Amino acid sequence: MWEQAKSLLRALLELIHNTITCGFISSDFAWGLSIIILTLLVRAAMHPLTQKQMVSMQKMQKLQPMLKVLQDKYGDDKDALNRETMALYKENKVNPASGCLPLIIQLPIFILLYGVLYDLTKRADFTDVTFLGVNLGGSVLTTVANALNLVDEAGVRIPDEQLGFVMVFFSSFTNLSLLFSNIGMWIFNFILLILIAWLTWYQQHLSSAGNPQMAMMSWFMPLFLTFICFSLPGGVLLYWGISSLMGIVHQVRVSRKTSEEMKTKPTLYQEKPRKSK
Repeated sequence: MWEQAKSLLRALLELIHNTITCGFISSDFAWGLSIIILTLLVRAAMHPLTQKQMVSMQKMQKLQPMLKVLQDKYGDDKDALNRETMALYKENKVNPASGCLPLIIQLPIFILLYGVLYDLTKRADFTDVTFLGVNLGGSVLTTVANALNLVDEAGVRIPDEQLGFVMVFFSSFTNLSLLFSNIGMWIFNFILLILIAWLTWYQQHLSSAGNPQMAMMSWFMPLFLTFICFSLPGGVLLYWGISSLMGIVHQVRVSRKTSEEMKTKPTLYQEKPRKSK
């Protein structure tokens, strides 16, 4: 069933590509546009679930100060705390579980799309396909390795699957002149990688605003994902970047709307209750 779903999504991507190339767009450039269009279609199809998830997350974030007040007031009475917490959720039309279910449904779809793009970038006829300078079939590691012409002791080119971050990193420092003389081979993939890292940081920053416990994640996740993205093909990075950009735009719109809806606090929780002596 999983392979059938991948085949269906792959057929849709190829249909988009074939439709675009019927015009005056080159086949290579059309692959990049096809990935962008497919990403837009997937995001549009998932919009209702994403909207529900983001609204729930934003409302939960806005309710944190009020939940802290309840914890201070009813910390010693768990039943009362649970009762008042549920009343607060009901008053603000928040379902804590509603933010999790859409994410569970979305995750397999995004993994499926990633698998289709990853398989596509491994095709022999896709190796040198570029879009706005980005090598869609090559990763930052492979494009830098190609620029450095990395070979083994026998003078044979090192296979992509054997390239490691440490190997490419140190080879770059020992061959800086060669690296920058062939800068066009890797710089656009690297710029896309940096852009994705910034988009990830900004998205985490929006999610963790006003939540000190989540502040560390806004720095850890971009660094972690940047390390992972070093070995991902440019086609996958293009999908990831466009999807992240759309996610940020959506999140900002939801945040503004939710803030307007929740400006008026419930009368019961406007002031922090005094602790009994």
